[in-house]
Amino acid sequence: MKTARITAAIAGVVALTVSACGGTSQSGEDRTANQKLTDGKTFTMAVASDPGTLDPAMTVLAIALQMDRFLYDGLIDLDSSGKPLPLLAEKFEATTTTASFTLRNGVTCADGAPLTAADVAANINFVGDPVNKSAMLGLAIKPGTKAVADEAARTVTVTSGGPDAFLLRNLGSLGIACGKGLQDRTALAKGQHGTGMYTMTELVPNDHYTLTRRKDYAWGPGQWQREQPGLPEKVVVRVIPNTTTAANLLLSRELNAATINGQDQQRLRAQKLFHSDFFAPMGELFFNQAPGRIGQDQTVRRAFVQALDLAQIGKVLTSGNGEPAKGMVTAEPRPCSGDSVTGKLPSFDVAAAKSALDEAGWVPGTDGVRVKDGKRLALTALYGQQLGQTMGSAAELMQQAWKGIGADVTLKGADSPGTSQVLFGTGEWDISMAPVGFVLPSQSVPFMSGPKPPDGTNFAHIENPEFDSLVAQAANMPGEAGCATWSAAETALVTRVDAVPYVNTVVPIFGSDARFEVNLGSITPSTIRMYS
Repeated sequence: MKTARITAAIAGVVALTVSACGGTSQSGEDRTANQKLTDGKTFTMAVASDPGTLDPAMTVLAIALQMDRFLYDGLIDLDSSGKPLPLLAEKFEATTTTASFTLRNGVTCADGAPLTAADVAANINFVGDPVNKSAMLGLAIKPGTKAVADEAARTVTVTSGGPDAFLLRNLGSLGIACGKGLQDRTALAKGQHGTGMYTMTELVPNDHYTLTRRKDYAWGPGQWQREQPGLPEKVVVRVIPNTTTAANLLLSRELNAATINGQDQQRLRAQKLFHSDFFAPMGELFFNQAPGRIGQDQTVRRAFVQALDLAQIGKVLTSGNGEPAKGMVTAEPRPCSGDSVTGKLPSFDVAAAKSALDEAGWVPGTDGVRVKDGKRLALTALYGQQLGQTMGSAAELMQQAWKGIGADVTLKGADSPGTSQVLFGTGEWDISMAPVGFVLPSQSVPFMSGPKPPDGTNFAHIENPEFDSLVAQAANMPGEAGCATWSAAETALVTRVDAVPYVNTVVPIFGSDARFEVNLGSITPSTIRMYS
């Protein structure tokens, strides 16, 4: 079963992450200013829910992808401006259809075995083969993509299964596992056989994960050097669903990092804790358009959005720290700017919403709930509990608004894996309030078009011919050349009420006795420094 990068990054496809999404904005002077860099420390960070599988080819949940950054390096990294940096590969080049990578000398696996060009090619070929049902298929790597290794030259040559405007970034972002892991994906699910700076040494699902720094890790982004003061010897990832609890543990120095939403931010800022921020989608709505679902009717979708004061709901959702969404990609560094949303969403108009439902044949019933052909206007709305308490409050506001137009909406909260299971497994939902974050505009394509679950990731069963046509054009335009076309494709989704992005927010990852950088919505492991 495929999963999506539902933006648990806030608690992040990648970004799903797929996930988590955003760029770094660091605080000014904080309490580390009076501390010294310290070696041999353990960096303890909180995540809001269990990551599930850690297999880098089989997950796009942002929490899992954050952990995978410690365990599985990609071929390239990005600096804050979006410039590619060497990571596992020392040289690289790409068009929209082909790419080549030359591996660094001396890269080894967690067990000490050398990483081979054949290993890298096998990672790419696994994802590119639809038979394997990789979560990264269509998201980072096109179906039918083929990689060929040349061991003597340490090169991997890739032919994409289809045009990809961002081929270098997509291929370069794939976490690379070693040969033994490719033969045993159950081990990869546990974070083993990696190429990253850390290796998994203890795993207690739903409680904590312990990672230990590899003594033989001598590479890293760009010109990174392993002999640097303050690098943590261990990383402990604790599953802490409650943000208030996480904030308390930051203040008591039992945590070194946690993403904090809502009012708890204020007391952490007051204590001058370091924070590195990212910009993330917080408010998005999707309607299940599968056959037989109420959301298949565009008139009904539009009426449900017209019933909502999205500006007010956005304030509640972001504790007043949000701003209107302008697109579906928030991750910095963004390859494209522009605004595909403003003025395109249905305006707040309760009377118009009621009138539209009347015209669509949904008439008021005796209990206040509308009925059509003997079927009640009853729906299930899914929201992410991992996004903090404000998500529940915003969901209740929407529930009341929909009741006001004659709809009976049942709220269902779930954590990241639970949300993924409903959207991509059971399909028992009508409205999703779980925001989806993208790093590149092309990553929206398999989620907003194409095969539906269980064969694909088009979880809302969207069929939008204008979107399909525009993204096909944009895929042939390298990088920034296609930005206007990608923006027009997003607008096609918004105007048809296939996707309803309405508010984004700045989310801080706070640090206590530690500093770090955030890139693409998650902590960059090589930048962590410990203080005391």
